[in-house]
Amino acid sequence: MKRALSSLVRLFPPAFRERFALEIAEDLREDWAAARARGRLAALAYGTRAALDLTGAALSEHWNPTLRPTPRSAGGGVMRWLTDGWIQDLRQAARALKRTPGFTLVAVVTLGLALGANAGIFSIVDAVLLRPLPFPRQDRLVYIGGTAPGSDLPSEFDLPLEFFIQYRDQSKLLQGLAPYDDFTNTLRVGDRAERVRMAVSTPSFFPTLGVKPMLGRLPLDEDEDRVALLSYGLWQSWFGGDTAVIGRSYSIGGSQRTVIGIMGPHFSFPRDGVTLWVTAVIRPEEITPGRFQTFALVGRMRPGVTTADLARELAPLAQRLPERFGGSPAYTELIRKHRPVVRPLEAQLVGEVVRPIWLLFGSVAVVLLIACANVANLFLVRAERRQRELAVRRAVGAGRLQLFRAQISETLVVALLAGALAMVLAWASVPIYLEFVPPDVPRLGDVTVRWSTLLFTGVASVFAALLCGGLPALRASEPSLDRLRDGSRGSTARRHWARAGLVVAQTALALVLLTGSALLFRSFQKMRSVDPGYDTRDIFTFQIAPEGEQLKDARSFAQFHLAFMERLRHLPGVQSVGIVDNVPLNESLALARFLPAERAGETGRGVPLGLTSVAGDYFKTMKIRLLAGRTFTDADQLTDLGHVIVNRAAANLLWPGQSPIGRRLKREEIPVWETVVGVVDDVLQDNFRDPAPPAIYYPLVGQPPADWVISSPAYVVKTGRAETIAPEIRALVREVAPGAPMYRTYTMAGLAEQARLPLAFTMLTLGAISLLAVILGTVGQYGVLSYIVAERTREIGVRMALGAEGRRVQAMVVRQGARVLLVGVVVGLAVAAASTRALRSLLFGVEALDPTSFAVVVGGMVLVGLLAAYLPSRRASRVDPIESLRGE
Repeated sequence: MKRALSSLVRLFPPAFRERFALEIAEDLREDWAAARARGRLAALAYGTRAALDLTGAALSEHWNPTLRPTPRSAGGGVMRWLTDGWIQDLRQAARALKRTPGFTLVAVVTLGLALGANAGIFSIVDAVLLRPLPFPRQDRLVYIGGTAPGSDLPSEFDLPLEFFIQYRDQSKLLQGLAPYDDFTNTLRVGDRAERVRMAVSTPSFFPTLGVKPMLGRLPLDEDEDRVALLSYGLWQSWFGGDTAVIGRSYSIGGSQRTVIGIMGPHFSFPRDGVTLWVTAVIRPEEITPGRFQTFALVGRMRPGVTTADLARELAPLAQRLPERFGGSPAYTELIRKHRPVVRPLEAQLVGEVVRPIWLLFGSVAVVLLIACANVANLFLVRAERRQRELAVRRAVGAGRLQLFRAQISETLVVALLAGALAMVLAWASVPIYLEFVPPDVPRLGDVTVRWSTLLFTGVASVFAALLCGGLPALRASEPSLDRLRDGSRGSTARRHWARAGLVVAQTALALVLLTGSALLFRSFQKMRSVDPGYDTRDIFTFQIAPEGEQLKDARSFAQFHLAFMERLRHLPGVQSVGIVDNVPLNESLALARFLPAERAGETGRGVPLGLTSVAGDYFKTMKIRLLAGRTFTDADQLTDLGHVIVNRAAANLLWPGQSPIGRRLKREEIPVWETVVGVVDDVLQDNFRDPAPPAIYYPLVGQPPADWVISSPAYVVKTGRAETIAPEIRALVREVAPGAPMYRTYTMAGLAEQARLPLAFTMLTLGAISLLAVILGTVGQYGVLSYIVAERTREIGVRMALGAEGRRVQAMVVRQGARVLLVGVVVGLAVAAASTRALRSLLFGVEALDPTSFAVVVGGMVLVGLLAAYLPSRRASRVDPIESLRGE
């Protein structure tokens, strides 16, 4: 900053630099040191002020050269000489604005609303996208995944454990590597049992991230899977911050684990809400290559290594996996297609929220530009009304720079007041706004109005002041001396083009935002009309995790859940009850490869399908259509008959064009054949965007029974009391399974709304921003036309005195407004057509150039714009010729 200020001295004329450069540089060093001693903010404020002062003084010297040693003769150094002029102008500006409270209030509120919206969204941008991860040298942390173009796997996926072993043992560019996953499971402390979110990894997890516990120690290899670390929040809420918890053992996920450490309050990896971390043992000899048991990998690169370097190293290491771990020919073919995916860990964590957040930030920036155009129009009008006063000041010797600085000082005062209002609005609104933000946005708990928001708002306020005041101040700095001879308020085309241009810009920018909002609204409508394959109305869903010696195998678990389901059916108002292992819109399906009996010899070439378990009246409760065959009976649930149900997508993949009823299939890793007894319709599982996955439905007792224990399936209850039945069910749970936690309590309607929430949130936020933009743009057009009518009162009076009809005068004013509106709409359409393509990843069922959306927006803008022109035209048509001429 100091060097940058010193370089500004070069802006002065050579003669001035030769005389005063050393003196100015010395004062800069002294003043900079004094400001730096008061803190960073003071130094930044001084640097900004000094840069403006030096630039203005240099311009002044070029316009009015002088060699008088003003800096030292004035006393206190050149910076004081420069600063005193600004302080005097700011004081005069404050007094002038105080004399016009209406103008000041409108300008401050207009600019403050726009700056407040920017400050609020910036708080989210800062916490989620800009603030570095709380890990040392986080730039060396990477996510490692994979892709296999031409395979039947997703476009990008986490990796099986053999990749972790291979990369860990043979990579020379990785300093650390760890797999990780998170899930929910039961934590029991005394009589308290709840499902909490846990993360699992190897002991290398924490050293790779570079973090240490606040209390206790990190896990070691010899700890195997017998230890856990608590989050700071869990330590406080469950254990009251008692340090004696370290060394004690608790039932965590069904196993006794010893607490060895407490993590700090800011550590929550891999996602917000993780309450404890457990260790796992991964042994190379126990790995079966090609299984869908995948983990995300986090790695720390060695110094100087780039993500491209690491990807090039990992590619041949992955190709050697079949040599080390074996596998089927299909696995070898899959590895041949495999390509490593390496990206910064920070980019992986923020994921899909990057585009919507930057979109909203760009939108509020556009609103700020519209507000600046509005306030600039106000200052243009203010400057034109003061032309005679400015001409007098010019005539008595005031320089252009003095007049410019006097005018820009007013916008600086307005902008600073607006910035203060913006901070108040951001501080009050951000906590409320966060209540509506989708919960899957990472680091949402870190969003606060911090010093960075204050700094951003300050810089934005100065920027807004320059935008608002630059053109009016330039116009005011060269007043026409003809005003001293003619004090009329006659209007000229030269003075109108600037105001009309600002209205065009406002209209165009507002149309761009409104078009984006319309596209998102159409997408939301399309998403709401999607048939997911099931009914979400009047359905309550929950899970329980019973434990006990009597629950020892798949059959005993099935008996417990069938009996409990029967108890649920007798609750008042319950129409039907079903069980499913993976609730749609809440949990993804497990994946496995399946072979139909017709391809029994093609080992390793199974079709990847989703699988889950169902029981009771699940299909009836969810209104999932049965297309062929039958659903499960109790005999299917309690025996190992080997019956399954497939959905239509799975049937088409396994037996295209044929009836699947009675046909057999098997999972590749299990040597037991299943028989298809029914076909049901496809259902959307993860969200409303992705197509329905092909799925196989198992009964609670599957094959082989010893390996198939569904301990905590979800219940779906059809009842008109879905919103209020939870307490009765909770009481029933306490009665039949006293220690079982009841968790994941939702209504299917709530899950559906939650699935639409990301799009709805972006739509509503952008809609509110667009509405503010349209209001500001309309007010700007109305204000310009109103002022033009006021300026042309004498002309209109003469026209009407000579016989012009009111409707002709009205049409004249509307035409003038319509011309400006039309130019703004045309410009806005061109910009919108180019910019809405950035929305493609957010749209659903709607093209970026959707003609319906564009037509509706243009029609709405034209109607609003014509209304803004019509109101001043009415006033013009009612001008009294006698009064207007008498006033002149």
